[in-house]
Amino acid sequence: MLAEQRHQYILSQVARNGALSVAELVRELNVSRETIRRDLNALAGRGLLVTTHGGALSSDRREPDLDVREAANAGAKRAIGERAAQLVPDGASVIIDSGSTTQAVARALTDRHRLSIYTNDWRIALLLGRRNENRVTLLGGELSDNEDATFGLDTVQQLSQYHADFAFVGAGGITPEGHLTDYTRMAAEVRARMIAAANLSVVVADNSKFGRVTPVRILGFEAVRYVVTEVAPERSIAKAVTAQGPEITIA
Repeated sequence: MLAEQRHQYILSQVARNGALSVAELVRELNVSRETIRRDLNALAGRGLLVTTHGGALSSDRREPDLDVREAANAGAKRAIGERAAQLVPDGASVIIDSGSTTQAVARALTDRHRLSIYTNDWRIALLLGRRNENRVTLLGGELSDNEDATFGLDTVQQLSQYHADFAFVGAGGITPEGHLTDYTRMAAEVRARMIAAANLSVVVADNSKFGRVTPVRILGFEAVRYVVTEVAPERSIAKAVTAQGPEITIA
């Protein structure tokens, strides 16, 4: 593949996903890490993306819109959701983060009864509310521009008032060093508070998130019990994740 063809592929992927890793590109383009690094540096020099330690970000550093994320890896997210939901019995209290993968968890919970749900995602609230004797609390905050969810200081403050049996949390990426990351400071803070507010916290992430570096680290990854994904990540990344504390579970 010619350099220009690689550049077009890289730009199309970063536009679609918001971020990508060197490891992903090495695997998909079948070239060396040094070649990918040269490609990324060339594109960054033209202002078309932003390089990071482990890959690249879209030049506007924004997460893709929800409808784009829902269409990507839909089958994998459904499998992840079904596997994660197996942890939850009737009558449990559950914090559910916003996002396409956590929505898959919520869909897999529609046959449960008497759940107490705390979520900042109004689609999840509508999906699980008013059914099976569930009680749903929709967390307040500022409505996001690119997904049907709330974020902000009000969301963080309200989370501090609750404690739940389970929390299901998404992420922007899981770095090659095994760190959980997100696109914005406030989204990372909300997800860190969700992790801290549960007896058992679970990160749900499809395989594309492994090796991806997004700008802000989510604190508390060592308190997460499981990372549920559909395909095992590369051995080096899996080792880095488990060194942080979580166990990787394959759907």
